[in-house]
Order: sequence, then structure tokens, then C-alpha cells
Amino acid sequence: MNDDDNLPRNANDPLSLLVKQDIDPLSVDELEQRITTLKNEISRCEERKKFAVSHRANADSLFK
Repeated sequence: MNDDDNLPRNANDPLSLLVKQDIDPLSVDELEQRITTLKNEISRCEERKKFAVSHRANADSLFK
């Protein structure tokens, strides 16, 4: 399996562009900032996912 298989199909998608960025020139501080930002984005996505799952479960139970 190719790592690109998990990327969105649109080459201009922000996630595709993010993972293709060259991080070699970044300093340790810049890498730390990037890691912090990405962890915050992961948390934001996880919270949104929890909401979506809960919302879907509530809708499913309402229409049963």
C-alpha cells in the first residue's frame, strides 16, 4: 500500500499539500510549533467526529 493512498484525491487539497511539504529546512523550534499545531488540529477533528457520531446516533434513534 502506497502512503499516498490515504490522501485525498484532489492534488490541491490542503492535507495533500501539507504532507508533501519539505520539512528538512525547518528548525527544531519550527518543528515543535508544527507538531503543536497538528496535535491541536487532530484534537479539533476528533471533537468534530465525536459530535458527528453522536448526532447521527440521535437521529437514528429518533427515526426508529
